[in-house]
Amino acid sequence: VWIHSKANEKPFYAILHRIDVGIVIDLEPARTEDPALSIAGAVQSQKLAVRAISQLQSLPGGDVKLLCDTVVESVRQLAAYDRVMVYKFHEDEHGEVVAESKRADLEPYLGLHYPSTDIPQASRFLFKQNRVRMIVDCHADSVSVVQDERLRQPLCLVGSTLRAPHGCHSQYMANMGSIASLVMAVIINGNDDEGSTRNAMRLWGLVVCHHTSPRSIPFPLRYACEFLMQAFGLQLNMELQLSAQVLEKRVLRTQTLLCDMILRESPTGIVTQSPSIMDLVKCDGAALLFRGKYYPLGVTPTELQLKDIVQWLLSNHGDSTGLSTDSLADAGYPGALALADAVCGMAVAFITRSDFLFWFRSHTAKEVKWGGAKHHPEDKDDVQRMHPRSSFKAFLEVVKSRSLPWENAEMDAIHSLQLILRDS
Repeated sequence: VWIHSKANEKPFYAILHRIDVGIVIDLEPARTEDPALSIAGAVQSQKLAVRAISQLQSLPGGDVKLLCDTVVESVRQLAAYDRVMVYKFHEDEHGEVVAESKRADLEPYLGLHYPSTDIPQASRFLFKQNRVRMIVDCHADSVSVVQDERLRQPLCLVGSTLRAPHGCHSQYMANMGSIASLVMAVIINGNDDEGSTRNAMRLWGLVVCHHTSPRSIPFPLRYACEFLMQAFGLQLNMELQLSAQVLEKRVLRTQTLLCDMILRESPTGIVTQSPSIMDLVKCDGAALLFRGKYYPLGVTPTELQLKDIVQWLLSNHGDSTGLSTDSLADAGYPGALALADAVCGMAVAFITRSDFLFWFRSHTAKEVKWGGAKHHPEDKDDVQRMHPRSSFKAFLEVVKSRSLPWENAEMDAIHSLQLILRDS
């Protein structure tokens, strides 16, 4: 709501949100020269957002990178920040800058990874509740809240647009060379375990805008950016679902053919014919140990090495139905060093106590560039107090003796084939 002060006609945006004890009204000062103060200005902000959404929707399907690259350009045109990034959360909760649009003289952050502690779980939870967060000036002094004595509990300001940033975050921004920021949540559909619509939403990542000087954008423009983020989240969700469906169809087709082989002849057909178990999931080698005989495909351990792996599995994981790891060394297998880089990752399905299916992955030469040291001694996660990182110098970590991780969909495919083999 656009209002004016009775005393001096000073304009304000009155931004309302509901909390458990009533309604909170943020009176956000508006600049008189701000074109968004006029109805025409607010409409123009929405038109720009609609145009950006149309551009997203017209992109060719199957390219998440292009989608992210386009949205950072659109947000930068809309909000005019020095830098706009798409920040994606990985399965282990660390973040990566996967798209960036920036002022030419700024150091690029594209491709940098950041530890999960940079955005704690509490902050991620807040982004699901309050999906747009603007900090005008991280150096500005905060103002204490004067609370009515009739309120028994401290007023909840989680949804307030005027809420001061945590001192730790202000220092973090300053250490990064950023004075102002606008951060918007990218929400997609998640696993709905509890049947709640809110729980069904997953924080995929953030669109982060940085500015090297104080910057405030008016509420209508922020609202237009939020509108764009909703469309981006929907489009991204469709792309991710489409990719998952394509993978699921391919796996199902391979499973059907493998199942036919198993029913028509002995299980050895799944390693001696085409398609084979190597076509089920991405791997460098696979093997079947069936009735004491070894059937290898591709890059695999020797028969003697495989039987040693089996003994280790039975001794250490005999109660399980299988195992998956991207590092046999980390999993505790004593013979991992002898296998070297040829066999680093392994997924195994127990058919019986003496029959096994194996998939192997070789070492993936992978370099991860961290935005600052991944584990700095002064940056430990202290439950009592958060500490801002002081170093953001790129730090290169070379990942050794590790394969690509096994994805959930791949393990589901392996488990399904395991059930078929157990019943055959």
